[in-house]
Amino acid sequence: KMDRIGFVNFLLYCEEDFEFADGKVLLRGQKCSGKSITTQSFIPFVLDGDRTPNRLDPFGSSDRRMEYYVLGEEGKDDVTGYLYLEFYHEEKKEYRTIGIGQRAKRGKPMDFWGFVILDGRRIGVDLWLYKTVGSSKIPCDKREMKAALGEENYFTDSQSEYKKHVNQYLFGFRKEEQYEQFIKLLVKVRAPKLSKE
Repeated sequence: KMDRIGFVNFLLYCEEDFEFADGKVLLRGQKCSGKSITTQSFIPFVLDGDRTPNRLDPFGSSDRRMEYYVLGEEGKDDVTGYLYLEFYHEEKKEYRTIGIGQRAKRGKPMDFWGFVILDGRRIGVDLWLYKTVGSSKIPCDKREMKAALGEENYFTDSQSEYKKHVNQYLFGFRKEEQYEQFIKLLVKVRAPKLSKE
């Protein structure tokens, strides 16, 4: 079951996580307070790493690219951020976490890396996405994150390989096409005014 989601340097979040109760979470807030973008950030994005603009917007618009959600409107030029989704297996008493790191530099293509934590370590408990320098928290870059994860965990800088291994280590669909159909269903169900179609 989903147990916890977390963000570092994403949208309005410098560092934030949300805990689930029995696999569920309820987000409340006023209109335009960020509920939709928060949920669409980790489902389906963190399940397959696809940051196509119309996938990021529940209304299907292509107006905002992932760079906007990482760099923000404050004129930042170079930001590294993370999103992660932690699962807990009640019978095995095991944690497994999937996550995505991104570096956005204004005017340049975004960098991507994805990982699956298989050794039971938990982000913010015994594995950190940033290093502390004085009073500042500096997110780990791609090389530092790969080193922190070590050989026993899965790491890639390929979006397609990330998607393939999230399926392998979490869901177990026999064919990649089945996993892709599962993701497409999640996107479709999320669409507003679904009943009109």
